[in-house]
Amino acid sequence: MADQLLARSFLDAGEDYDRYRPGFPATAADAIVPRPVRTALDLGAGTGKFTELLIERAARVIAVEPSERMLAVLRRKLPGAEAVIGSAEAIPVADAAASVVTVAQAFHWFDREAACAQIHRVLEPGGVLGLVWNRSDPSCSWDHACHRIAHPAVGDTDETTDSAAEELPGFVFEELTTIRWSEGITRADYLSRWLTVSSFLAASEAERARMLAALGQILDGNSETADHDRFELPHLTDVYVYRAR
Repeated sequence: MADQLLARSFLDAGEDYDRYRPGFPATAADAIVPRPVRTALDLGAGTGKFTELLIERAARVIAVEPSERMLAVLRRKLPGAEAVIGSAEAIPVADAAASVVTVAQAFHWFDREAACAQIHRVLEPGGVLGLVWNRSDPSCSWDHACHRIAHPAVGDTDETTDSAAEELPGFVFEELTTIRWSEGITRADYLSRWLTVSSFLAASEAERARMLAALGQILDGNSETADHDRFELPHLTDVYVYRAR
C-alpha cells in the first residue's frame, strides 16, 4: 500500500504540476493503443499529461482523478475528455465500459489488488491495461543524483520496481517497451519541477529548503549544468502492456 501522506500531497496540486512536470512521448501511447479504440479511460489522470495523447486514439476519452484541482486544469485543456472525480479503488464507470485503461505515473499510489479488480471490471473482455512511468536515465549523472535527494528511500532503483510486474491479478502481461527521449529545460523550471514531487510537497518548509539547496549544489558541481541557464534532460519511459484475462 502506498504511503498515504505522500499520495494525498497531490490533492492540492494543479497549475504548477501541469506547468513543470514532463509530458510523455507519443510512442508511449502508440505502444498501448496502436489503433483507434471505442473508449479509453485514463486513471489517475492528473492534469491530463497522458490523457491528451488518447484524444486522437479513442472515440471517447474518460479521465478519472481524485484531485478536483488537477481535474480543473484537465477540463480547461481537454474539453473533449469526460473528467470524473474518482479513485482507482472505486472507479465511477460502468462494467465493460472501456476498451483500454491507461495509468501514467500513478499506479504505485494505488491499492494494487483493489485497483486491479476495478480496472478488470471496467474493461471490456480482452481489454488492454497500459502502465506508464517516466524515470531518470542512469546515464545522466546529475539528474540521477537529484533523484536520490528527492527519493532517498528508493536510492538507485525507481518506483516502478515494486509496482509493475509480469504478474498482475486478472491480467496477462504482454510487453514492456522502454522509450528514450529528451527535453530542453531551464534550470529554474527543473528546480520548480522538484517542488511538485510528493516528497517535496509533504516536507516541512525547512526540509524542502534543505533538499532544494542540495539540488542546486548538484547542478553547480556538474560540468553539464554548472553556469548553464538551460540544459538537455534525457528521460526513459517504461510502458507495460497487459490484457485482461
